[in-house]
Amino acid sequence: MDEAFRAIALLKERGLTLATAESCTGGLLGKLLTDVPGSSAAYLGGVISYAYAVKEALLGVDAALLNEKGAVCAEVAGQMACGVRERLHADVSLSTTGNAGPGTDEKNHQVGEIYIACASKDGCAVRQLSLSGDRAENRLAACREALALLCQVLTCP
Repeated sequence: MDEAFRAIALLKERGLTLATAESCTGGLLGKLLTDVPGSSAAYLGGVISYAYAVKEALLGVDAALLNEKGAVCAEVAGQMACGVRERLHADVSLSTTGNAGPGTDEKNHQVGEIYIACASKDGCAVRQLSLSGDRAENRLAACREALALLCQVLTCP
């Protein structure tokens, strides 16, 4: 995937490290990054935080926020990205959370509603995605968008 190659190249060029926190993508983002030869020079690792308890315990996501809004919201994406960056001592981080499909429940909004976030020392950028594919397509699209966001953050002055 071109986005992953570009992201790793930019990280290495700038001497930066990356960590990931994934929910709806279930490790796919980490897989795409580690498919890039030499990615270990920049990618530290990630946390697959599918359950609320893991988001709270390993990433520091606020329990009250999860209980009130669920995991499908901008605030959770931001807290996941900031939490993994801090805990893995990375320069930058990415997170993914949302509903990739196929169904919904009272807290997991419409299929394809996904939030991605990129955290750095300069702050945290969060984007909402409204995807229309099936589960596999939505997960891959979320990863592509997260990597594009990372590249944008890395190239912004």
